[in-house]
Amino acid sequence: MIPRYSPKDISAIWTEEAKFQRWLQLEIAAVEARAEAGFVPEEALQTIREKAAFKVDEILEIEKETKHDVIAFLTNVAGYVGPQSRYIHEGLTSSDVVDTCLAMQMRDAGTILLADIEALVAVLGRRAVEFKYTIEMGRTHGIHAEPTTFGLKLLLWRQEMLRNLDRMKKAVQTVSVGKISGAVGTYQHLSPDIEAAVCRKLGLEPSPISTQILQRDRHAEFATTLAIIASSIEKFSVELRHLQRTEVREAEEFFSKGQKGSSAMPHKRNPITFERLTGLARVVRSNSIAAMENVALWHERDISHSSVERIIMPDSTIALCYMLRTFSDSLETLLVYPERMEENFNSSYGLTTSQTLLLALTGKGMTREEAYRLVQRNAMESWAKKIHLRDLVLRDEELLLHLSPEEINSLFSFGNILGKLRTSVDTIFKRNGL
Repeated sequence: MIPRYSPKDISAIWTEEAKFQRWLQLEIAAVEARAEAGFVPEEALQTIREKAAFKVDEILEIEKETKHDVIAFLTNVAGYVGPQSRYIHEGLTSSDVVDTCLAMQMRDAGTILLADIEALVAVLGRRAVEFKYTIEMGRTHGIHAEPTTFGLKLLLWRQEMLRNLDRMKKAVQTVSVGKISGAVGTYQHLSPDIEAAVCRKLGLEPSPISTQILQRDRHAEFATTLAIIASSIEKFSVELRHLQRTEVREAEEFFSKGQKGSSAMPHKRNPITFERLTGLARVVRSNSIAAMENVALWHERDISHSSVERIIMPDSTIALCYMLRTFSDSLETLLVYPERMEENFNSSYGLTTSQTLLLALTGKGMTREEAYRLVQRNAMESWAKKIHLRDLVLRDEELLLHLSPEEINSLFSFGNILGKLRTSVDTIFKRNGL
């Protein structure tokens, strides 16, 4: 098992306590920047640093009257600081605080998600190498196609998660932007230098331009990135759900001692974890639509986005964190049945060699159309009569005019099929750095 973070790691970012703590951090940083620029007396700054505090329950009680969370917060802080509190929030507007704080929260949540993605990439890499040569039937449209390996399937997922890692890095960078530019973003009562200083103290970049708010295309990019990653987890989970079906049973999620699968049927071992991840992906995707709806606001701002973000940003980041960690754990303990994979491979009467046979005939000078006709004729009979394709081909006099029995047996040889596959697998793994 890979080391697990506490489930509180990411959810703690979104508590009221954590939000107000960031607000206070920002307000103090703004006082510091203005003190450094000569606008706030040093003794006032020291008093604010020493006395600034808040209590969540007190803020919420004040908000019942003010109906404004930032004013309730500032009123509560002022009660602890005293007269010098007049230097707090001077020149700022509420969105300077709220939007910059949200940027910090998304950045911090994104940083945790980046670590979780990297952990999943590591698990996928280890298990891909473990099953590098484990032959499995490749399926297209759900139908047997040609052989692959279970290791290649996992390697494919690893590469997808590496792309998701790049997406997440870019999304975190996109939202790691603050604004301290006033009511409509024109620095009427502050200056760009103050904004730059505050953002530097908070580990953010100042927005090149803003209105009263940071523009919500940034937030939409973040939310849609979460949705893409959740969709990848769903894709992997759906595949593993299929592989656990009784008729397939090539892999199975771990079933712990004492676990129960059904209240009615004691024999059941269901893919409940992968089903749960499939469902959560729908939630994260739905939230990304809400984030895109937030992009279009009235003039320099309205507040229609705020109520949405208070729900979707915590929910999506927490849900995706759970999905990444749960899928990593489930993949780490996944039961894989190579013998069953080989059984399934052999269950389609050699039909998956049809393209190999087709190419062998065209290699002898036949037209593709004529070769296709010969192979398909035998393939359809093989499927209908449950006779191995090789046996039918060896009795097809028209086809034997072009291929000898020795050549046909070689084409259908499991060793020959596996040998070619191993060569391809080695190339693909090398190309992926494993």
